Amino acid sequence: MRVLLVEDDSHLASVLHRDLEIEGHEVVVESAGEEAFFRINTETFDLILLDSTLPGRNGLEIVRAARQRGVKTPVLVLTDHNNADERASAIESGADDCLVKPVSLSELSKRIRSVFNRKEEASRLILRDLTMDLSTRTVTRGGKPIKLTLREFEVLELLMRNKGQIISREMLTRQVWREDERTKLLDNAIDVCFVKLRRKVEIDPVIKLLHTVANIGFVMTDVPDQPLEQAQTVSDGR
Repeated sequence: MRVLLVEDDSHLASVLHRDLEIEGHEVVVESAGEEAFFRINTETFDLILLDSTLPGRNGLEIVRAARQRGVKTPVLVLTDHNNADERASAIESGADDCLVKPVSLSELSKRIRSVFNRKEEASRLILRDLTMDLSTRTVTRGGKPIKLTLREFEVLELLMRNKGQIISREMLTRQVWREDERTKLLDNAIDVCFVKLRRKVEIDPVIKLLHTVANIGFVMTDVPDQPLEQAQTVSDGR
């Protein structure tokens, strides 16, 4: 794993650098905010360890600006202050976790594993025995792989993200087919896609997950007696 360590305390930086290398990581060290921010925007890292107080630009400003630019690399903020407000500020800025200095190798390793476990869980959508892995773009049911087209994957992802709520045809038109208006031809394409998707996903003869809501759209639920017509329809902001 490639780690960017940003720490202006040379002794602590040296200790963390050594500990991380012992763990098998490649470590790049910076001591000032501006240089660190430049690296974050021009290089690829698997993890960023970021001191909250740095010369130039402080750590919280860096992580906030990086998130605004779309940087999704996990960030652990290092702070001298052991209080809830400090951790809350770090999380609000976009950090994944906050550690109080000095940091032991065992605690650091535990927090790193925790962050990556959460990231991995966030990339999976699960309903019963149906699992979508968004990072690898794979789908399984009962442990068996399901091969989907790109469009089928996008429809299933939208339904999985909104389990128990109706996805209207209008929403599918805009978010999956990326058209502004529904047409009869497009409605037919949506119906064909949904039929093919259901045929691939519904391999369990007892528990059906994909349901059609007459004249409205579609819903994904594992509750067989749920009154589908009364389910809330998802709004896409229009």
